[in-house]
Amino acid sequence: MNALENIISEMDFHYFGTGQHKMEAATFLASPNALLLDVRAKEESETIKLPLSHHCPVLEIPTNEVPARLNEIPKDKSIGVFCSAGVRAVIIFTYLKSKGYKDVKVIPGGYPPLMEAIMPGKLYKKIKE
Repeated sequence: MNALENIISEMDFHYFGTGQHKMEAATFLASPNALLLDVRAKEESETIKLPLSHHCPVLEIPTNEVPARLNEIPKDKSIGVFCSAGVRAVIIFTYLKSKGYKDVKVIPGGYPPLMEAIMPGKLYKKIKE
């Protein structure tokens, strides 16, 4: 079996049932050493920016460019993969896992949970920390 087949074969009922593949936006943004990998298309990220400077760095690499730009994604960070609906995030999550990334999660739910996690009260608390 190749690396991708090995990763997929480990994704059984227990794996998905216990949510090992995902992390809620608020929890992810509060975690140390986090990096948000935004895999939305260039047009999407130009329309809605995700400047999370008070939380974590954001790396914008559209889904189709990830293989060619893999060297830009650090292996020593907690990588949260984000897109507007979740489909591309799951694709890139699986791809990164097959390339040896250990600490990678899908940030589920698209925009609503991410926006909720950075509301003024939560942002104020984060800045005061």
